[in-house]
Amino acid sequence: MFTKQINELGVIVTRWDFPPGGETGWHLHAHDYVVVPLSKGTLALEANDTKSYAALLPGESYVREAGVEHNVINDNDFPFSFVEIEVTSN
Repeated sequence: MFTKQINELGVIVTRWDFPPGGETGWHLHAHDYVVVPLSKGTLALEANDTKSYAALLPGESYVREAGVEHNVINDNDFPFSFVEIEVTSN
């Protein structure tokens, strides 16, 4: 479901590939990170006893700060992929 592509020079790059309904599982990021969608689709985001939805387009990146425990779910009836870039040093 995920492939670590780079883990050096202050960044960790991970590609996530989700089947329909696939999840990251609950996790907590230790570093700020950028997500670069590779597919068009909707992700369900669970965090802090809430569930929200994000409609994403290929190449339209977004940034998140470290420290929020969450779960990401592919809410589509087709595969969905994104690249996650964690910044481990400044």
